[in-house]
Amino acid sequence: MGAPAETDLYRDTWVRYLGYANEVGESFRAIVPISLVWASYGVATTYVTADAIDKGKKAAVAHEHDVGKTTQVAVAVVDTFVWQALASVAIPGFTINRICAASLYFLGTMTHWPLPIRKWMTTAIGLSAIPVIIKPIDRSVDFLMDSSLRKLYSAEEKRPSS
Repeated sequence: MGAPAETDLYRDTWVRYLGYANEVGESFRAIVPISLVWASYGVATTYVTADAIDKGKKAAVAHEHDVGKTTQVAVAVVDTFVWQALASVAIPGFTINRICAASLYFLGTMTHWPLPIRKWMTTAIGLSAIPVIIKPIDRSVDFLMDSSLRKLYSAEEKRPSS
């Protein structure tokens, strides 16, 4: 039996939820000042950046004596940042934004509820959609990156050293 796996602060603890801050912000867009929505993107982007830096530091330690240390660190940082930016910020933020916009529109055309009730219902729909969209988005970003950017990394790793 091997040593227990190291706990990853950015993926295995409550800190991971900071990556969802912008989805929460988008869910509340109809009822909070826009500055709070943008602040939620700041929190999520800070999380993404911190995770990328953390993975770069871990790669630097893991490849401390390797000739290609700089490349390994760069790949770790870029891969983490791009994956997190897409899977934690851009795609889910856009998705929740559109779900909430559609919800507010359809509630306005299909109900006679007062606007404040429609806005709160839109927020509830947005919040409830977050857990549903996470896994499909994560898998899609994995597929997208495996089909594009990560092919560049593997080509770089397979090059013979000069």
